[in-house]
Amino acid sequence: MTKDNRPSWDEYFMNIARAVALRATCDRGKSGCVLVKNKRILSTGYVGSPIGLPHCDEIGHFMKTVYDKEGHESQHCVRTTHAEMNAIVQAARHGISIDGATIYCKMEPCLDCAKAIINSGVKRVVCERKYHAAETTREFFKDAGVELVVLNPEVEKYENQ
Repeated sequence: MTKDNRPSWDEYFMNIARAVALRATCDRGKSGCVLVKNKRILSTGYVGSPIGLPHCDEIGHFMKTVYDKEGHESQHCVRTTHAEMNAIVQAARHGISIDGATIYCKMEPCLDCAKAIINSGVKRVVCERKYHAAETTREFFKDAGVELVVLNPEVEKYENQ
């Protein structure tokens, strides 16, 4: 917060991303996302199933086991689309250019979302926490010239990680 108790722009938009997350329909990674350019909101997204398909809240998680390059096992719900991807898709669906924008999200994006962020022209990613599987995301962002800002160095924790 600034001296007069006004949040910085990053704090302001991160607070909005937290509010967007309240709409999420998968309780595992319950996150929201805001795409911003020139201090104006372009699009938002939250974790949820594709349009017309049932949500985790309704029928449960669709879990898949994933192994990282060291052979560590983790569980991922694959029923939903991530908040970052939903925000990008919503912008595309409504003809809103996000080239040069900043994206605000709960944790560092997964690799698939990172690739979409890079290809959509987003130049800055601000996230609240680290993601346990974001090593390659960090490398891709660095190589692509996308600025990554992590506000809290703690790793996001969630059930069945």
